[in-house]
Amino acid sequence: MKIKIENSTKKKTEIICGFVLENTNKVLGINKFDTKISAAVNQSLKDMEGKLGEINIIPVPGKNPAQRILLAGLGKKENLTNDTIRLVSGKIAQKARELKLKEFSVITPPSFVADQVLSVSQIIEGSKIALYKFDKFKTKKVNNSPNLTIIVSKSNKISQAIKTAEIIANGVIFTKSIANLPPNECTPTTLANFAKIISKKNKMKCSIISESELKKKGFGGISAVGQGSKNESKLIILEHNHGPKNEKPIVLVGKAVTFDTGGISLKPGDKMDEMKFDKCGGCTVIGIMKAVSELKLPINVVGIVPSVENMPSGESFRPGDIIKLYNGKTAEILNTDAEGRLILSDALSYGEKHYSPKVIIDFATLTGACIVALGNNVAGIVSNNEKLTKKINESSKRTTEEVWELPLTQDFMDMIKSDVADMKNVGIGRAAGTITAAAFLRNAIEDTPWTHIDIAGVAWTQAATKEKSYNPKGATGFGVRLILDYLQNL
Repeated sequence: MKIKIENSTKKKTEIICGFVLENTNKVLGINKFDTKISAAVNQSLKDMEGKLGEINIIPVPGKNPAQRILLAGLGKKENLTNDTIRLVSGKIAQKARELKLKEFSVITPPSFVADQVLSVSQIIEGSKIALYKFDKFKTKKVNNSPNLTIIVSKSNKISQAIKTAEIIANGVIFTKSIANLPPNECTPTTLANFAKIISKKNKMKCSIISESELKKKGFGGISAVGQGSKNESKLIILEHNHGPKNEKPIVLVGKAVTFDTGGISLKPGDKMDEMKFDKCGGCTVIGIMKAVSELKLPINVVGIVPSVENMPSGESFRPGDIIKLYNGKTAEILNTDAEGRLILSDALSYGEKHYSPKVIIDFATLTGACIVALGNNVAGIVSNNEKLTKKINESSKRTTEEVWELPLTQDFMDMIKSDVADMKNVGIGRAAGTITAAAFLRNAIEDTPWTHIDIAGVAWTQAATKEKSYNPKGATGFGVRLILDYLQNL
């Protein structure tokens, strides 16, 4: 999709698209269309309520700049959110593709409806991401994404907003693309290769720690989880060093289990195919790092992705095993399907020890308990720092990638104490499963401000996922927009 700016509704276009608030009978952003087509628009507005997502297309007869007009409902003004224009723009883009258009033009709403710079960003994000389609393995591909013209008064702020929004949208699309890959096409080595490619293109430092090195250097969690698979485990490290030389970095850690059978504690067969999405936390980190480097943010950011495949075999780790993690603490294994916390613990400890970061944020499809607690539209967060939590919540409200904080008190820490090791890798029965998993991770952190984001319910579309135009079936790329907003607002 190519994007450009025009400041007139009289440009030549296949279709011109305007937003309509519910029951207002007015297209936002302009006083009137050309007199020749005003009558058709006015008649269409009488037949249109303007409800959220409602779309009405008007053919334009004769020789006019616009061949068609599309009116899209935003719903009631008092119900507008930071996601409304993004959602409706996605529907507009999908309709333009359905009509097999080469280009569509969108009139930016006026500032009394929404901030124009923000609106432009949301139009681009909604349009680009909604047109993404995972068809890599289809013999017949849909490759007719139309170009977008945004009708808005030109300014440096608008131009910059367009560049930024394109990079963010591309980061989300890249994340979705690798997260959607099937396990036979995406092993830990494949993910490492993706990291190498984007690091070379965007001039980031990339380090890959191999399986043999992981064992030698004491990454007991990563080594144990991956030992049952023929596909080698990897620890992927990306560094964006654009801040002051002595400034402590922000460390992002993402769980990437490229396929999770549960190991010896084998999962039920139903929906096991979805466990290709157990790498979504790591894919999110790689996608964020790609966007951070392209945005050239003047900060230091490190992305760390422990990547394994959890398979049952004669070499697999077992319930009853006791392993030593990277920080020297020991863990009793009670369930090999609670593997994500083991690889994350190693990566978190490594990140804190080697980078002395000012903040650590991790992402993981960690617990089914998070889906039970919060459903499929809100991620759970657990943190040791109120200030960091507040900042992430602020970004959540701006991006509408929703999060909800869960508590982490000493009682929960006590629930993972083991009789034979420092910790056990599951808590007591089903109680507080999301929090006890986070408690295990908390043991990997010393004093660094840290937030854990459990994306098990939101990383891909599931039965109860809210329908969004920019989230077609498959991986959602959740967390990319959230954390990029956090990083941009530091």
